[in-house]
Order: sequence, then structure tokens, then C-alpha cells
Amino acid sequence: MDTPIRTLAKAICWQALGICTMTGLGYLFTGSLSQGGAIAVTSSAVALVTYVLHERLWERISWGRRPAHSHRGGATTEERGLRA
Repeated sequence: MDTPIRTLAKAICWQALGICTMTGLGYLFTGSLSQGGAIAVTSSAVALVTYVLHERLWERISWGRRPAHSHRGGATTEERGLRA
């Protein structure tokens, strides 16, 4: 499993790649780098909000989840530092 800082670095890298890609596409369609950048930033903001709403909606849906197992007084495999 990644550390939180690695996850954050990957997310920033992914977002930067997306903004560059969208800026390039926006430039190809409009002929303006500033309009292309505006499209990219707007798209990223909309995508962020949409993703959060999507996740919150799916949090309310129980379909496809496995039931949580209760451990009777013992430590879990992760707590013992072992891998299954």
C-alpha cells in the first residue's frame, strides 16, 4: 500500500497531466492557449466536484459490498503485521 504522501504526489502528477492534455486539446479546438487553459481548469474543477458527489452517492449504495466480519477479540492480520 502506498504512503499518504506518495498517493498525494501521484494525484498531483495525474491532475497536472490532465490539465496539460486538456489545455492542448482546448488550444487545438480554439486556437487560443488562454482559452484552452480556461477549458482545462474548468474541466478539472467540474471533474473534482462530480467525483466527490459520485463517491458520496456510491457510499449510500450497499450493492456489491462484502459484509464486514467481526473479529472475536483477536487482532486482525494487519494489526499483527502479517499478510494473508
